[in-house]
Amino acid sequence: MSEPVTVQVRAEHDYDVLIGSGLLDRLPALVGDGVARVFLMHPPALAEQAAAVAGRLTAAGYGVRTHQLPDAEQAKTVETAAGCWAALGQNAFTRTDVVIGLGGGATTDLAGFVAATWLRGVRVIQIPTTVLAMVDAAVGGKTGINTDEGKNLVGAFHSPGAVVCDLDWLRTLPEADLRAGMAEVVKCGFIADPRILELVEADPAAAMDPAGPVLAELIRRAVQVKADVVSADLKESSLREVLNYGHTFAHAVEHYEKYRWRHGEAVAVGMVFVAELAHGAGLIDLALLQRHRDVLTALGLPTRYRPGVWEELRTAMGRDKKTRGATLRFVVLEALARPTRLVGPDPALLDAAYAAITGE
Repeated sequence: MSEPVTVQVRAEHDYDVLIGSGLLDRLPALVGDGVARVFLMHPPALAEQAAAVAGRLTAAGYGVRTHQLPDAEQAKTVETAAGCWAALGQNAFTRTDVVIGLGGGATTDLAGFVAATWLRGVRVIQIPTTVLAMVDAAVGGKTGINTDEGKNLVGAFHSPGAVVCDLDWLRTLPEADLRAGMAEVVKCGFIADPRILELVEADPAAAMDPAGPVLAELIRRAVQVKADVVSADLKESSLREVLNYGHTFAHAVEHYEKYRWRHGEAVAVGMVFVAELAHGAGLIDLALLQRHRDVLTALGLPTRYRPGVWEELRTAMGRDKKTRGATLRFVVLEALARPTRLVGPDPALLDAAYAAITGE
């Protein structure tokens, strides 16, 4: 078992993000002493893997209750959360016990939310199994569920006790999911670490190879970007909003598409939308706008969206967490790795950015 890379996040309590291979044997030490029970949440596709994790924890002396969730965003409902609360109560989970989220971003979002709300907060350990979850959802302590009105509108800030990014999980990840997760990696390149973009541009195939060193380096760099931002602004009072680059439009797309689009696919289009917006506002040049399209296209991610639904998307964006009153606020770039905010942009700029990504 090789030594993992460790990235520390400073929060209400500091915690480590472990990045490496063969990390399952480290899990009992992370759960720690004084814990009687572990509540292990997982999606259906990871039932076999969850059994292996449960077996390792049982052998270490913990009582383990596995709890299967619906697939993907279907898990992030108040009904699913209530089912978790019921199981925790029926199995007498106390404040000294631990919740573990094993899965992608939807699973880690829900696991964090359930942990934040059970007995007003119990410890959670996240085991992300997708690129998206490793670099974004599992790190930072933002938890939440969806409602009919929008994505992640109900949630809590609840930092994990640890995050275990075992890169071995990625070897069996469907290519479409790996590709979608790369949108969040690219986002970190545009807002903070241009070396990420250079690595992707130099060899897109290597960037997508789950067994190779390039993807491991990209994940480490993206986690470091998020750790740096979260450590400086835990509860999204100012700086942390930059991590939402492309997300205002992306969440509107996800809501309109009833979550049939993968999150990363929507973020890819969302980044092009805000790049068009920044270019239209005179903040970035044409070369940086085109670089968005080129990098995302090299990874096989979408850069266009359907025409004819602008009013629906505009309404959904009005419910975004960054909106204040009726004023839309977007994270944009004023240069590479220099994010800023565009507050209340002219409606004509918004219309033009939407037209540009639809090809109208």
